[in-house]
Amino acid sequence: MSAGAWVSTSMPYLTPQGENRPDAWGGELAARGLRGGQRIVSAGEVGASHEVAELLGVTPGEVVVVRRRVMFLEDEPCELTDTYYPASIARGTRLAGTAKIPGGAVTLLAELGHTGVRVQEDVTARMPDEQERETLRTEPGEPVLRLVRVTFDAAERPIQADVMTMPAHRQRLRYEIGIG
Repeated sequence: MSAGAWVSTSMPYLTPQGENRPDAWGGELAARGLRGGQRIVSAGEVGASHEVAELLGVTPGEVVVVRRRVMFLEDEPCELTDTYYPASIARGTRLAGTAKIPGGAVTLLAELGHTGVRVQEDVTARMPDEQERETLRTEPGEPVLRLVRVTFDAAERPIQADVMTMPAHRQRLRYEIGIG
């Protein structure tokens, strides 16, 4: 792993932060003395692709809400994140808009009565498409990691699905699992 690689853990992104606190990304950067941010590329309603439909337990083509973002670390794009929500949860809320959400989306979901209790993550590696390569500023031949996370509520309903694409050489994913 290169010295400039980002070590990422999922836990801070699964817990509501409180409206007066920074979102998980901003809090994690500040704690490490780093600069960064995010640019919300678009947000709104779309028809669910087959993959998103499967993740959220809806029918392909059914309307879902998506927020598309580019995450930055020290002015370098480090992640593309598309977050999907069932329309029944997100339609008409700040999740469907392009404004920054105080405390982050997980905080807003909790305020709306939707709290995650279980998460499933799948990580794969592949070559980026041309648009991903340009946006993430990777060199030809550099692979990306793709992390797909689904958050479920206490009734085992999917409330959020994240599809993240990251330059593999700038990332290390860390999983800490309690036993017992």
